Amino acid sequence: MKRRRIDLFVAVWCFLFTIWISTGPAHAAHPLITDDTGTQGKGKSQIELSSQWSFDKETDDSSGTSETTKSRQGEVKAQFAYGVTESADLILGVPYQWKKTETDSETTANVNGVVDLSLEVKWRFFEKDGLSFAFKPGVTIPAGDKEKDLGTGQATGTFFFITTKDWEFWTVHANLGYKRNENKLDQREDIWHASVAGEWKVVKDLRIVANIGAESNPDPASQTNPAFALGGFIYALSKDIDLSIGLKGGLNEAEMDYTFLGGITLRF
Repeated sequence: MKRRRIDLFVAVWCFLFTIWISTGPAHAAHPLITDDTGTQGKGKSQIELSSQWSFDKETDDSSGTSETTKSRQGEVKAQFAYGVTESADLILGVPYQWKKTETDSETTANVNGVVDLSLEVKWRFFEKDGLSFAFKPGVTIPAGDKEKDLGTGQATGTFFFITTKDWEFWTVHANLGYKRNENKLDQREDIWHASVAGEWKVVKDLRIVANIGAESNPDPASQTNPAFALGGFIYALSKDIDLSIGLKGGLNEAEMDYTFLGGITLRF
């Protein structure tokens, strides 16, 4: 699959737009996909505002004639976490997406709107000598339009087991998850997720992050599970504000070619 150069202007605009809407971890620390065991603490809150812009290009030669399909997807998301206890958070995710798919001859999709909302609870049940474990069950609320491929049309359930190991300059996170993908789109209903992430504390306020993982393909006709690798940076503007940026690449044809990620995290 030929890689497409990321449109930096649009991606930066998307990131700035995310910051703008914030003025009018379900993830460990943006831009990571893999979650960590960290919680906010009783009575404390966090808002994570993130954006991403994805590109994909595929060429199909199976019919004897070559046809190229180009896909572009964008998302802005607000995620709110509140510390119910010292070791348990309640997390609400509100995403908005837009998608455009084109072939050599026509535009086959051009949609935008709110996607299914997510509600999760993260409970850290063990912590000792830098090693901690957590459970994170959750549900999605079918707020998106399934006719536009912005939702599944039904509530779904998720369950993740999370591990974090912290050393002086390094931190590693591992996730194993399951999603019961109830849907009205003829998608695969049993979705499994596995991923590992690492953080390196370069200097006091800067961390380099990396992430790799795979998940079951919701398309029952495909036996290729989407797999990704991600790299990025997290900069602590202050003790309560983090800025983050990342680039995710697909490791096979089932994953989007490139995804640019940007975000800001506010704690209070």
